[in-house]
Amino acid sequence: MLSDIEIAQQAKLRPITEVAQSLSLSDDDIELYGKYKAKISLKVLERLADRPNGKLIYMTAITATPAGEGKTCTTIGLTQALGKLGKNAIACIREPSLGPTFGIKGGAAGGGYAQVVPMEDINLHFTGDIHAVSTAHNLLAAMLDNHITKGNALNIDPKRVVFRRVMDMNDRQLRNIVVGLGGPGDGFVRETGFDISVASEIMAILCLAKDLQDLKERAGRILVAYTYDRKPVYARDLKAEGAIAVIMKDAIKPNLVQTLEGQPAFVHGGPFANIAHGNNSVIATQMALKLGDYVVTEGGFAADLGAEKFFNIVHGYSGLRPDVAVIVASVRALNMHGGVSKRDVQKTNLEALRRGLVNLDKHIENVQKFGLPIVVAINQFPTDVPEELDLIKAHCEKNGVRWAISKVVAEGGAGGVEFAQTILDVLEEETPQFQPLYDWNLPIKKKLDILAEEIYGAKAVQYSDKAERSIRELTRLGYGELPICVAKTQHSITDNPALKGAPTDWILSITDVRPSLGAGFLVCLAGDIMTMPGLPTKPAAENVDIDAEGRITGLF
Repeated sequence: MLSDIEIAQQAKLRPITEVAQSLSLSDDDIELYGKYKAKISLKVLERLADRPNGKLIYMTAITATPAGEGKTCTTIGLTQALGKLGKNAIACIREPSLGPTFGIKGGAAGGGYAQVVPMEDINLHFTGDIHAVSTAHNLLAAMLDNHITKGNALNIDPKRVVFRRVMDMNDRQLRNIVVGLGGPGDGFVRETGFDISVASEIMAILCLAKDLQDLKERAGRILVAYTYDRKPVYARDLKAEGAIAVIMKDAIKPNLVQTLEGQPAFVHGGPFANIAHGNNSVIATQMALKLGDYVVTEGGFAADLGAEKFFNIVHGYSGLRPDVAVIVASVRALNMHGGVSKRDVQKTNLEALRRGLVNLDKHIENVQKFGLPIVVAINQFPTDVPEELDLIKAHCEKNGVRWAISKVVAEGGAGGVEFAQTILDVLEEETPQFQPLYDWNLPIKKKLDILAEEIYGAKAVQYSDKAERSIRELTRLGYGELPICVAKTQHSITDNPALKGAPTDWILSITDVRPSLGAGFLVCLAGDIMTMPGLPTKPAAENVDIDAEGRITGLF
């Protein structure tokens, strides 16, 4: 059996100019990054402003497990299957972070015969977007510390600096550090730390901005510190927004690549859904909707994370409304939610599978609250037996939810034709009645109450003293009416990664509330969530290598 990278390396790619031409894009509309990658000019979006939008298919999943759900594969495979049916379809996914790529997850460009290519480039430096985010973010951090060192005209309190640094790698050693050690010329001493680059507010801004000027204005709103008399200090006070926009001028343009079967794919932006808003850029999705008849986009992790944030945050800033939602599930992952260990997920255990279906049910319930038609995509693994698949099918039918088997990992687009036809049938027969779950104008705690009860199934919310102070301060400053971005574990609907299924008798613990004013939301940290991941006992990086001819192995 070939590995993902071996399949990708054997693929015959179309020149990206041909892929662009299939979307009626001219040479002037694209900027080439080699033969198989390109950026698309934002002028395309301006030119197509009056063109009707295509249909938006939103891909989400059940709660993540080490057994695998296959959401990205299903997103790409569905795009390929729609192509098999002669439809003009475009995939929209996020850019992989180097942290997970070399850490616990491996690559994030799909898998098997449902991938976007060139896989190695996408999983590594790609077109430099995440590097640009890191550089812009750290420039602002440097300008902030430099201002304090060089006279501090803004009267910034060094103990009230709230802007940390970032890097695109999992490195737990940098979570909490002391900077400024040394002599008088080495700055002032203070405690700080690093977050991973995809958790940067500038990454969130990149993915929510409507154009470069909007990005610059949002960058100016980033809260970086407070003065000695508790007044907020913003990036614009440091005159940093212009330089940030200059660094981001190319990164804001969507990246065009292709699936293994030659369909266009936009891979742009990379916020994590467990610590940020977890969806690709608004610009890329809006552009795809103008260029394609069907756009398949995915949110990070499960429906309680990426999907909820798309429906409540991204929609509010962009107006984007999905026409149908797909919830990806697998027998293996449902077995884990039913109490089976990872080493035993391949064994047939119908009783565990029945118990695990409660997690699928909760995500169906969550998506239904937003008024969207739903299709459950059963991502089939080679070890699945007919009895297991039949059990999931019967359960969906009993609950009035459409389902489809997806075999795109093993068979590419051909393995998703019936799945794609089901999606087309739903788009033809059902009309979405989309609505967000809460009003942004509600108080912070009320919005958290709604999410806790309606999405996570918690019975109450408790707040640390630090979170209480943050909520009072943000409300005092007039930011209480921003939407909520809960940062919590992806391994459970709860804030405890060990709890599988769909627990109900638990309390959501909010440890802090951080303002992300440029992005336009408040980040509420739940449980023990960390904004800088660490490497596992055996990092994926140990398996990555390159030979004398430049051939990469072990990337996934």
